[in-house]
Amino acid sequence: MKKTFYEKRGKRYVPVKEYDSEFMDAYPKGTHVVICRPGLTSRKFNVDPNYVALIAASHVAEDALATALVEVGELRIPRSDRGKQLTEGQLAAWNNLIKEFGDDAKQLEWPSAREVAEEAMKALQKEADLLLSNETVKKAYDHFILLAKLSKEQHE
Repeated sequence: MKKTFYEKRGKRYVPVKEYDSEFMDAYPKGTHVVICRPGLTSRKFNVDPNYVALIAASHVAEDALATALVEVGELRIPRSDRGKQLTEGQLAAWNNLIKEFGDDAKQLEWPSAREVAEEAMKALQKEADLLLSNETVKKAYDHFILLAKLSKEQHE
């Protein structure tokens, strides 16, 4: 359905925009993911069907993913020093640092971008596994994969 939007200019209404719901909701050939949540609709076009669960989980898991990224991305003691004993002077300095800066000062290194990405992927996989643990969701996903493969074979 087309809808024209008007703006009043002086005493007259002038058409300024047109919205076509059929055009906006049309999809090109390929595999697509549409995710709807309150206040958000996200469309991903031409995705590999093998990544659909990952994409869906990433949207469902945004909060869990953000939390995991913050936690794994915190400053920390270097791995190479984690097993070492601190000298009396180091321990006093360490305790003074914590006293001055609070408990957040207990960490002294940031993880690599690779480590953060690995933890993010683990969080996504956990959310995907959680979604697919629901039998109805799993069946729907399996049907989707089957249809996507059949559709792909038909067009190749």
